Amino acid sequence: MTDLTLSINTDLAHEILTGFIKSEVTRVGYSRAIINLSGGLDSALSCALAVNALGAENVFALRLPYRTSSPDSLTHAQLLVDQFKIQSETIDITEMVDPLIRRDSNIKNIRKGNIMARARMIVLYDQSEVFKALPIGTSNKTEILLGYSTQWGDAASAINPIGDLYKTQVRQLSRALNIPAPIIDKPPSADLWEGQTDEGELGFTYEEVDKLLYLLVDQRYSPLEAMEAGFDEKFVNAVMTRMRRNQFKRMQPPIAKISNRTIGYDFLYLRDWGT
Repeated sequence: MTDLTLSINTDLAHEILTGFIKSEVTRVGYSRAIINLSGGLDSALSCALAVNALGAENVFALRLPYRTSSPDSLTHAQLLVDQFKIQSETIDITEMVDPLIRRDSNIKNIRKGNIMARARMIVLYDQSEVFKALPIGTSNKTEILLGYSTQWGDAASAINPIGDLYKTQVRQLSRALNIPAPIIDKPPSADLWEGQTDEGELGFTYEEVDKLLYLLVDQRYSPLEAMEAGFDEKFVNAVMTRMRRNQFKRMQPPIAKISNRTIGYDFLYLRDWGT
């Protein structure tokens, strides 16, 4: 199989991503950032980059546990708060979430998880107005390509500094930025129900899928060429199916065209047009 390390120049990546955050936050009239700090690796890296870009005094972290959340999630989020000396607040979402969950006694975990993710984003955007800060995204490239996120939940943000980093690259940059080892080394999990892990749900490891995605996306390999490079046919087809099926999550909702200038088709401007 093709040897793909997905290694990045961490110094250059850090420079680019902190510059991106500072530029995108300030160009729309903000000076502060707010982030949901889950205790996981992705939000830890986004938080570290925001601190380095804007200063610790301009970054606000939210911890948003549900009653079944792992205690480690709160503990690991606190490690970041203490390390970077940033302002933070803990808001339990249980009372927001449970009334909706109780409406259906047969509700499945996937629906519970989606409700939690969207409730957390409600709180993030509400508190962004209180702190006068821009919400920072925490979805990596692997999750975005696979659609492994909740639309209008954890996938939502004003800007996303890590969306072009595969999960294995997130881990590499996190080590370079001295993210605490317990956060880097633990199994990736959205912590939506007890025992849930990303890789357990996906059915493959991030290391495996990142190498395949790198060929399919960055190197423009066809599925057949990826198989010829050593990847299993069922694995390639499963990943391609996920990518195609979840394309809608990566796009703005399509608008039916009626006029001569339709938003997204003919009315096209940069996001900071007029600012």
